[in-house]
Amino acid sequence: MDNLINIISVVGPTASGKTKLSVELAKTFNGEIISADSMQIYKDMQIATAKPTEEEKCGIIHHLMDFLPADKSYSVANFVTDAKKCVEDIHNRNKIPFVVGGTGLYVDSLLNNITFSEEKRDEKLCEELMQIYKDEGSEKLLEMLNEFDSESAQRLSQQVNVKRIIRAIEFYKTNGITITEQNKNSMLVKNPYKTTKIGINFRDRQKLYERINIRVDMMIERGLIEEARRILSSELSFTSVKAIGYKELIPYFRNEKTLDECIEKLKMETRRYAKRQITWFKRDTDINWLYADDYNCFEELYNAAALITKRGIYG
Repeated sequence: MDNLINIISVVGPTASGKTKLSVELAKTFNGEIISADSMQIYKDMQIATAKPTEEEKCGIIHHLMDFLPADKSYSVANFVTDAKKCVEDIHNRNKIPFVVGGTGLYVDSLLNNITFSEEKRDEKLCEELMQIYKDEGSEKLLEMLNEFDSESAQRLSQQVNVKRIIRAIEFYKTNGITITEQNKNSMLVKNPYKTTKIGINFRDRQKLYERINIRVDMMIERGLIEEARRILSSELSFTSVKAIGYKELIPYFRNEKTLDECIEKLKMETRRYAKRQITWFKRDTDINWLYADDYNCFEELYNAAALITKRGIYG
């Protein structure tokens, strides 16, 4: 365990309270935050991505946030490369890196020290595969994937995630090896990190959903409609176009649905996203789960998280 870099990871579904908790922990343990959110990387996409304000950051430095134009694509390989540099920089300044976010693939790839070959992307192929999905469904994509990567096809068929199926096909077609082979090869590299993982969730799922609904209402008040109109009128990358909060409002801008109908759709899609996040993170048995509704106030929740963090760093 000698010479391993301590990392604290704070994960959980959207609207669970990750930002507030991680900021307070970083203040206590001399840390800086590395954002693991696939949409908060983009400039000008402030409201829909729920980026923390400067006030909410409380002076804590946040890395890998608000740095990329919306017309640029960004992959998990890009994230791991950039995040590793941030981890080393923070560690070399005798501070603790906190990896915070809800994009499970980003978090896991970094903390498991997954290495990527020089990765090629083919957005045109992705669009073609998405059209196949729309025309013939996910079974057709899984059938295609099974031809060269049966292990990934079997794994992804258990919980169908169209984005990941398309990515697995694209990866093989553009890089010449399967994602399964890539992951196995990367596991041969020694992991330089000692990670303490904290997860935030709610035992009563309805309480989380209520928080999501309130957050969406607050986004509307803060100007989400105007932001969405501006972002949708600009060039979007294959990555940024997937952001929840914009595409749900398109029918309103086209006068096909009322604003209230689109807001309800946005709330529903955000709740579904939270459910997918919970499913993803629940697979990791190393996460120390804290259920916000078990505590009477934030201070009690923070104290429990601080104890886990202290044990992880010093214990």
